Amino acid sequence: MSTNSISHDARQDPTPSSMMAWRVHEFGPPETMQFERVPVPIPGPGEVLVKGRAAGVGPWDSWIRAGRSALPQPLPLTLGSDLSGEVQAVGPDVADWRVGDQVYGVTHPRFIGAYAEYALASAAMIARKPTSIAYVEAASVPVIAVTAWQGLFDQAQLEAGQTVLIHGAAGNVGAYAVQIARRAGIRIIATAATEDLAYIRELGADAVVDYQTQRFEDVALNVDAALDLVGGDTQQRSFQVLRQGGKLISAVSQPDQDLAKSHGVDAAFFLVNVTTKHLTEIAGLIDSGELRTRVGAVIPLADAHEAHLMLDGIRSVPKGKIVLAADTR
Repeated sequence: MSTNSISHDARQDPTPSSMMAWRVHEFGPPETMQFERVPVPIPGPGEVLVKGRAAGVGPWDSWIRAGRSALPQPLPLTLGSDLSGEVQAVGPDVADWRVGDQVYGVTHPRFIGAYAEYALASAAMIARKPTSIAYVEAASVPVIAVTAWQGLFDQAQLEAGQTVLIHGAAGNVGAYAVQIARRAGIRIIATAATEDLAYIRELGADAVVDYQTQRFEDVALNVDAALDLVGGDTQQRSFQVLRQGGKLISAVSQPDQDLAKSHGVDAAFFLVNVTTKHLTEIAGLIDSGELRTRVGAVIPLADAHEAHLMLDGIRSVPKGKIVLAADTR
């Protein structure tokens, strides 16, 4: 964190010296989260300070809180990655953003810092907020939509006319994957629970498989790629439905490379890399009506503990993304 002075626009409210944020001082269950007053951070080179209007909540937040992150996470830390709001200040070497710009995106590669009244964000991991949706909806989009995009195109390298098998198609990532693949002219076979089949058809799946009553192997054959958002036995069984040279791409766990080799396919696990370019593309699709968001629960920032009880299955949650809404007075 830099000690450089913050640049302000006279039209903006002055930045306070302190703010409320959800902090973790020791890894553990939701009870370890503390809503406390901390100094407002100062943007360093390549960073902007965002006045947060909303923050998305994802399973990775629970992993970080519990000490199960794939990345080193020194304590103490502020939880949260997805965010939307207005640029409050810019750090050195930031040329593309101005105070007052409405943005959405991710804080930085460690995926922390967004559950707060103000958050630092890498200038390379935010984009202009879609104009057709509110801050709460915008904060629900970044990680899950970019994960879907990168799984389909950067990892599986799918093209129009090819076929993809999407597991967990009614989930947050899966629903974007179905919509994005449909727009790209990719044929979609999607797996989901009985209650979600109509939703997946509405999003644009060409064929749907009720995993509770059907085997996807009876529907999918020689597909070009499988996008695995489930893992476990579903991932293992997916190798046999891929064509020779096909790809199994997982966003949840590392595939068995020996099994991939025996089936003559490629298999990879990937971590999302949120960029301004991807976010800008997605914002355009939202504003053109080609992508729709799905918010499941909106919770005040001060009640973020409740969101983590939902993540851990202690509280029920509607289908869709959980979002924390900041006080906007």
